[in-house]
Amino acid sequence: MSTRRILFNIFLVFGLLLAAYLLYKVFNRYTFDEILQSIDRIPRWRLVSGFAFCALSYLCLTGFDWMALRYVGRPLAYPKAAIASFTALAIGHNLGVAALSSGAVRYRYYTRWGLDAEEVAKVVLFCGVTVMLGLSALGGIVCLINPTDVSKLLGVSSSNPFWIGLGVLSLPVAYVVLSATVRSPLRLWKWCFTMPNIRLAVGQIAIGTLNFTFVAACLHQVLASEAPVSFVQSATAFVLANVAILVAHVPGGLGVLEATVTTVLPGAASIGGLVAFRVIYFLVPLLLGLPVFAISELITRNVKKKRLDKGREKPSEPQAQLL
Repeated sequence: MSTRRILFNIFLVFGLLLAAYLLYKVFNRYTFDEILQSIDRIPRWRLVSGFAFCALSYLCLTGFDWMALRYVGRPLAYPKAAIASFTALAIGHNLGVAALSSGAVRYRYYTRWGLDAEEVAKVVLFCGVTVMLGLSALGGIVCLINPTDVSKLLGVSSSNPFWIGLGVLSLPVAYVVLSATVRSPLRLWKWCFTMPNIRLAVGQIAIGTLNFTFVAACLHQVLASEAPVSFVQSATAFVLANVAILVAHVPGGLGVLEATVTTVLPGAASIGGLVAFRVIYFLVPLLLGLPVFAISELITRNVKKKRLDKGREKPSEPQAQLL
């Protein structure tokens, strides 16, 4: 086993241990019956709304891949981009380290549809940049409109979130400016990145922000059943939790999300609401994505087998005609 692989496994184990510790700190004061009762108190219409916002988020995520394929000059039909995106992210959201988990699934799909390894890497990079742009845009907005909760969690004065928000919002603005003015490839260490055209750049920011808005709305639906929490507060908790998740690289944000939401919204962060959110946004898509991926792999294997069998067949000898 290579040194890189050993370090990756150690990092993954550390992330899982950290997740277990955070979950214990957040949930150890609840019994299993209390969890079930808390989930049962969530109105059914809020659960349905949560699933609807979850579906809208994954719909936005399919747009990431659809645009990325056009960015690399290898556009595919939307159904192909959608199935690759949903399957990759349904698995990647739960495993963490998206570039490796969801990237590997994307590689399996896109290489069989004609893309090479470099083009798949560019698709993964484009989608990763879209995530960062969307998170930056929504994060800047919540810093400007909800400085109280932001300053509470970050431990800064109430005036600092305003400047933090402006600084964060400058990232997507700078991205659009670069896409409109820079045509030569940008070099970062050994990597080379060509800016997308301005239409794709604006599309990345718009659909990336919408994606995180829908996820925050899903979280809001399950939290609002316990306390009069606003959507802005839910969005603030979700954005700050995602920043912590990106830093910690914990698979599925396990424990980090719950700990952050509990800190920002102690009155609304019921155990049932947080469990319901994790089931809606993480578990259900995973239960759908895994069989879809398995079926696609089985179909691909059968198609390859038939082609091999067909190639091995020898042309039959012409039968002698009886005179």
